[in-house]
Amino acid sequence: MSINHVRPWKNIYRRESRQIMVGNVPVGGDAPIAVQTMTNTLTTDVKGTLAQVIAAAEAGADIVRVSVPDEASSAALKEITRESPVPIVADIHFHYKRGIEAAENGAACLRINPGNIGDEKRVKEVIKAARDHNCSIRIGVNAGSLEKHLLDKYGEPCPDAMVESGLDHIKILQDNDFHEFKISCKASDVFMSAAAYQKLADATDAPIHLGITEAGGLVSGTIKSAIGLGNLLWMGIGDTIRVSLSADPVEEIKVGFEILKSLGLRHRGVNIISCPSCARQGFDVIKTVETLEKRLEHIKTPMSLSIIGCVVNGPGEALMTDVGFTGGGAGSGMVYLAGKQSHKMSNDQMVEHIVEEVEKKAAQLDAEAAKAEQAAE
Repeated sequence: MSINHVRPWKNIYRRESRQIMVGNVPVGGDAPIAVQTMTNTLTTDVKGTLAQVIAAAEAGADIVRVSVPDEASSAALKEITRESPVPIVADIHFHYKRGIEAAENGAACLRINPGNIGDEKRVKEVIKAARDHNCSIRIGVNAGSLEKHLLDKYGEPCPDAMVESGLDHIKILQDNDFHEFKISCKASDVFMSAAAYQKLADATDAPIHLGITEAGGLVSGTIKSAIGLGNLLWMGIGDTIRVSLSADPVEEIKVGFEILKSLGLRHRGVNIISCPSCARQGFDVIKTVETLEKRLEHIKTPMSLSIIGCVVNGPGEALMTDVGFTGGGAGSGMVYLAGKQSHKMSNDQMVEHIVEEVEKKAAQLDAEAAKAEQAAE
């Protein structure tokens, strides 16, 4: 058993929500918080779009969203949904017919924006297509594209306007006896997003998709998303997340999982605990961690690894990780296994040895999980 267990003071009690299905992925209820991203290729470039979808899936994406801006894109969606290893959400704006076409061409979910999808009659046609083709719907409210009557009422984008937009659209779906929906209310402003999501969480039991929209580049967007999404997740709000970065979609998945891992909400792969390094380090910590992150990307089993440069905090951190290495002197350090001192290893062989120990531990944990699953059946 991995020693990366949950302790009582680390529990987060998730908001109760209905569960829906996005393709074969359960969303809401007691389902794991789903991580998703969005392709940034031209959808008509089927080969390029599928390559991004597959790369995201390999990085752990549960769901991938694809933009459908025109008829050619909705036609291309048919091959994309057929070949995709994960459910595809069709991103629909302005023209309701794209939503109908996307449902017909295999989308697992339709993301529609109340601010630009059109009147209730058009929404009803999208609902019918979704129902006919076993599609769910995401109501995607965005502070940057609110309905004119709400902007007139409130004077500017604000949490109350965003929530009112979302609830109005929920009513349309429910009045048409459609309940397979989730909802988001995104803004690029962290405070506005957080306030809107808290109000929304109190007003509906629908699954909630979290995001800070247009968050920025890799570094700034990661920080903004970690603050905004992290605080909401800490309060138990959120059933799916998307980290919006001006970066490769795979980076969005990596950041999404890191946010969930840091809160103990979901675990995937190796959680590396490492020091920032200083004059006390017995080896090059920064270079070692950078190498190990790349070498261990293939490990999907949840486990922990500590890489600490010296004996100030190294032994203590190693007590709480599955595998650990603490720098010492004379060109070697101590290897810890399951929180206990195991053996010394030279610095020049440590990377290969740590990779070997992590792979061995992952195989052990996988075997134990398989055995437990078999016993449960």
